[in-house]
Amino acid sequence: MEWVDIGVNLTDKAFNSDRDAVLERARQAGVSQQLLTMTSLEQAEQLLALCADHPEHLFTTAGVHPHEARHWTADSSRQLRELSNQPAVRAIGECGLDYNRDFSPRSAQLSALEEQLAAAADTGLPVFLHERDASDTLIAVLRDFRDRLSGAVVHCFTADRKALYAYLDMDLYVGITGWICDERRGTDLQGLVKDIPDNRLLLETDAPWLLPRTLSPKPKNRRNEPAFLPEVARMVADCRQQSISHLSQHTCDNARRLFQLPIPNR
Repeated sequence: MEWVDIGVNLTDKAFNSDRDAVLERARQAGVSQQLLTMTSLEQAEQLLALCADHPEHLFTTAGVHPHEARHWTADSSRQLRELSNQPAVRAIGECGLDYNRDFSPRSAQLSALEEQLAAAADTGLPVFLHERDASDTLIAVLRDFRDRLSGAVVHCFTADRKALYAYLDMDLYVGITGWICDERRGTDLQGLVKDIPDNRLLLETDAPWLLPRTLSPKPKNRRNEPAFLPEVARMVADCRQQSISHLSQHTCDNARRLFQLPIPNR
């Protein structure tokens, strides 16, 4: 069984001691490709180096997370557009709006988002989107850009039915994480995931966060990693009443279509 993990924070310090072993465990678990997540431009050098070491298996986004939007400057746009020319960069992001934590002023989040959407429109790259408690605003912003974007995914979707249908109406992809495995807060998502069309569904771990609570045994360090993506897939397949093999096929096809990923040599 093959999987593509479209959201991995591989440069996080949680992986500093065993990053190579994490990649090997992912390979053993059938995770053939990963899209690494950039949340600040300072991560670019390390992310590009990781991708260069694994050119068929690791790719990266390029962008600034809404938490970091307060640091966005005129030079950030120039840097982002330069990064977009790197072969390993397959999406603009992680960009978006986070009105849950508000680590950056909302005006700064909106400005950084709009500039990154403009960069995506100009470069032809898809967008890797973050949204928390801001779906109405994000949807309004996206409507102004959607006709100019090659595609987009709402990463780690956790919103409600109204937001889901609005995203689907704009032909966005929807990324599902281990949130769906959480019996405390994932039950609504368990009911909604069946409404996502086969050709719009993507899977991700968001590692090292969102360890699936259904995983047994759990790692002692409570750290999530790409090797646990099959546990997310199992829950998604159960909720959608689909076979694992069907889920594997169409989610891998979707990831490769959206991010223009090659089929790797085994």
